Amino acid sequence: MTEQHHFTAILAKGSAVPTLLCGHCRSILSRSRIFRNKGNQHQDMECKTIGLCSADDCGAVNCCDEALAGVDNSERLFSIAS
Repeated sequence: MTEQHHFTAILAKGSAVPTLLCGHCRSILSRSRIFRNKGNQHQDMECKTIGLCSADDCGAVNCCDEALAGVDNSERLFSIAS
């Protein structure tokens, strides 16, 4: 069984559109791979919103709660198309 590592997503500074970066490799987390973790269905971690890194050599699971707290209207992140 492989060990799953969880990271904390980072809010990109100076970006006109709220952009989250992987806490492991700093790649942009695609909005299509950011999910609400209702009832901890997606991952076994205490986090309301998770982001899955799609970088070829990464694949990290990121908790996005702290990064989204820095967005004025975090719901806006989910309404913008990727």
